[in-house]
Amino acid sequence: MQALELLTTRSSMPRLIEPGPTAEQFAVMQKAAGRAPDHMALMPYRFVVFQGEQRQRLGGIFQAAAQAKGLSEEACIQASQMPLRAPMVIACLLDYQAHEKVPRDEQFASAACATLLLQQAAFAQGLGAIWRTGWFAEDASVQAALDAKSEDTIVGFLYVGTPAVPTPIKPEKAIADKFSDG
Repeated sequence: MQALELLTTRSSMPRLIEPGPTAEQFAVMQKAAGRAPDHMALMPYRFVVFQGEQRQRLGGIFQAAAQAKGLSEEACIQASQMPLRAPMVIACLLDYQAHEKVPRDEQFASAACATLLLQQAAFAQGLGAIWRTGWFAEDASVQAALDAKSEDTIVGFLYVGTPAVPTPIKPEKAIADKFSDG
């Protein structure tokens, strides 16, 4: 896939099946994430990878959070099954580091860029991926289960696998109105 095609046709792939990334593909994804903008080379991100049976652990974390929130039994069971939607789920976290020259928002942006680069590298290798957030990403018990410090946050959960169907390319957005002369 050519770089401009990758950038101009990016779309999420919600229907993912086995196989997940090979070790080689995952190594490329990691290498791409390491190219995120990173003022002062802080690498203010951390990734927790769930694949195979490890996805059930993440499902248990989601289920416990749903139970603590008082959701219905059906919703709690559904929460436990969410990580099984893809062969690999990567919890992407801001790993905040106090620094006088790099504010928290800038570090969050770096972590978000690293997450996007993981996703783009998956696409470039013929894989599919979708970046999910939702209330799980903001839930204190989910954050604690992922060993997030109080100043950290979950940027999202990147689901990665083989597309079950061709990736639907969304129509282009009329973005020109978002640009103005200085």
